[in-house]
Amino acid sequence: MPTPIEVSDLPGNLIGRFEGREHGATVSFFIGTFKAGTGPRLHIHPYDETFIVEAGTATFTVAGEMLELTAGQIAVVPAGTPHKFVAGEGFRLVAILPSDHMQQDSVDEPVA
Repeated sequence: MPTPIEVSDLPGNLIGRFEGREHGATVSFFIGTFKAGTGPRLHIHPYDETFIVEAGTATFTVAGEMLELTAGQIAVVPAGTPHKFVAGEGFRLVAILPSDHMQQDSVDEPVA
């Protein structure tokens, strides 16, 4: 029988990180609440990443294009596509990864 996992028990400061292989699952995810103006650096994954925005807004950069996401919206970033986001006020999301563990490679940001 599966054992329930408390989101508050997932490792991470503002982010709960669930790596599937540690729990016998084939998917991973993270749940994050981000302060305005914060977010990850530009990066890629060898798999698609599905973002579900639970609250607030964020500006995503996907393959060099800007995309505003708000609560209730979903976006899928294809494998190998450079992406990042900058959180607006009260931003909270779930990101689902079709892999039993997380893999991420940083990408150099273009110089403006």
